[in-house]
Amino acid sequence: MANVVPFSDDGFQLNTIRLAVLASLFLSSVQAQTVDTTETEDTAAINDYVVVTATRTERPWIATPASVERVDVSQQLPGQRTDAAELLQGLAGVQTDTRYNFAQDTRVVLRGFGTRAAFGVRGVRMRLDGIPLSMPDGQAQTSSILLDEPARVEVLRGPFAAIYGNSAGGVIDLQSERPLRSELTADLSAGSANRERQRLRGVYAQEQHSFSLDYARFRTDGDRPRSQVERDQWAARWYMDVTDSMELILRWDDNDAPLLQDPLALTPEQWREDPSQTASQATTFDTRKTIRHRQQSITLRDQLDATEWRVAAWTGQRDIEQYLAFPGAAITASGGVVDLERSFAGVNATYSWLPLHEHDWRVTLGVDFERQTDERKGYVNQMGTRGDLRRDETGRVRSQDVALISDYAINPRMTWLFGLRYSDLDFQVDDRFIVPGNPDDSGETSYQEWSWSSGVNYQINPNLSGFIATGRGFETPTLTEMAYQNEGTGLNTDLRAAKLEQHELGLKWFRGNWRGQASAFTIDTRDDLVVDQSIDGRTTYRNAARTERQGIELSTYWAANDYWLIRTAYTWLDARYRGDENDGNRLPGLARSNLYSQLEWRPWGDQRIRISLENQYRSRVPTTDSNNEYAPAASVWNAAIQSSYGIANWSLKPWLRINNLGDKTYVGSVVVNQGNGRSFEPAPGRIWLAGFTLSRAF
Repeated sequence: MANVVPFSDDGFQLNTIRLAVLASLFLSSVQAQTVDTTETEDTAAINDYVVVTATRTERPWIATPASVERVDVSQQLPGQRTDAAELLQGLAGVQTDTRYNFAQDTRVVLRGFGTRAAFGVRGVRMRLDGIPLSMPDGQAQTSSILLDEPARVEVLRGPFAAIYGNSAGGVIDLQSERPLRSELTADLSAGSANRERQRLRGVYAQEQHSFSLDYARFRTDGDRPRSQVERDQWAARWYMDVTDSMELILRWDDNDAPLLQDPLALTPEQWREDPSQTASQATTFDTRKTIRHRQQSITLRDQLDATEWRVAAWTGQRDIEQYLAFPGAAITASGGVVDLERSFAGVNATYSWLPLHEHDWRVTLGVDFERQTDERKGYVNQMGTRGDLRRDETGRVRSQDVALISDYAINPRMTWLFGLRYSDLDFQVDDRFIVPGNPDDSGETSYQEWSWSSGVNYQINPNLSGFIATGRGFETPTLTEMAYQNEGTGLNTDLRAAKLEQHELGLKWFRGNWRGQASAFTIDTRDDLVVDQSIDGRTTYRNAARTERQGIELSTYWAANDYWLIRTAYTWLDARYRGDENDGNRLPGLARSNLYSQLEWRPWGDQRIRISLENQYRSRVPTTDSNNEYAPAASVWNAAIQSSYGIANWSLKPWLRINNLGDKTYVGSVVVNQGNGRSFEPAPGRIWLAGFTLSRAF
């Protein structure tokens, strides 16, 4: 073999990776088959413990014919929990691009879907305890989540994401736990750039009732000039047992961020000169954002031996004012100040039953109704103050979905999972800013789409299973993405829904305290939604003729003994344009290789002291369709120490964390197809964070 460089600018060489993964699968299969097929206490514990629900059917992880992975938040490094990326580390197939800019949110990418997001999350469905965090049109914001709440995260990738409808990349399912004891808790933390966060939590729990109230306050000056943050969050939960099997859950959230300054991205030249600087336009136009997000929901669920049902309803309001880095003074420019009032509501219901009692066959019927209304205005940005009106419109989205899921055990070793979904989405914009030089920009469009997925899981032995899955899904543009055109005005109704076909196969294994998962996949997409131009916060989109993704994912979890724990996750992804002027070029915003490793040492073999070392490697990332510019590859080390002490009803958990141990200069995220050249969003140098949690149980 010719000389092969293990790490190149594009990550691992393809042949090396294929050999490594094939060797890993072979060795894993051999080792798993050498285990006695009698289920031991260790294997039984893993089988019972790792039960996944992201496929909308509850079943053991090893018997699920899909790339689904779960991580407990307690396995992650401690931190302030101000960034969703803190909960998503070590998950294969997931690329989290931390912008270190709270005005723009973390970009979350699953199997190459989501990179087009100028802000927030696109192409990925997000939920919290079954309540959608994504809007009907597919956009989501992680800043609305109280990140202290989730106890675990499930990520569903591949064909079975189609059972959630308008989600191409996959599903991120955040799950919390019902509090079981009364307690008072205080979390206090501080860090670099005057980071400070305080959280107070009170819980009152009885046998049939639980109530919790949280308040969290976060402040920082930011890692660059003009990146100050002020954010306050309130959250209340009430759990009630209606009967022995029926539970009622009420939720209320209020997220108020009155100041989120935006330091903007830098050009590659500016980043190389001084990555800590702020773009001059941020000062000129006083770029910033304010957000107020309120949401309420009610869930009623019942679980019996043969049937299970669940009904949830929610409503909310999201208000945004954002000052962009340009005036937007032209009569057709829509302005440089965004004033958005969004209201949303929805209801979903699922019912599962066993049609044939003599067969292990469960059928689930689901219905979803959602609506979204955007009252959007745009004003001229007069050097940081609001000027004349340039936009005044109402946008509406209505979504109606019906899904049917069949979970059938063909025999004790083989399971067949099938899902079918019909989605009907309507988009409508009514324009009220009709003046000379700016015509009526009203418009409407609709999408009616079928999606399906099918997969078979075969249990080779109690410690090893293989699966194969296929399916077709879709993704519509969001209302925000339809808002602009490169030329002309009005709703961009020429954008079509992306249609994709996915195929994957994989292995899952466990042996004692070691478990792992490996999968290979291909995704062919017609009319993929990609960024056309992005200039100073105004982004337009287009449909690519065709895109092609193929990749390999490998993740392992190994508790070697009471003292050592190792987690790894590797993703190799080759995503390219096909059939247009960019044929053969890589899709921008995507690293070809992502490698995560975490080593944890417990000196006394328990929770008293935990010392963690974490490494995140990412290969270089193209920033444009032409692939003429790349953010360089980077390998970043983080470390943390945490401890736990308890006396009577008191508990104290102090922690210390250092990010970017080597003080490396690297790019946290890129802005795709940035027309003004400012495509690099710099990550800071070395950061320290420290805090403690003090609890008193009653």
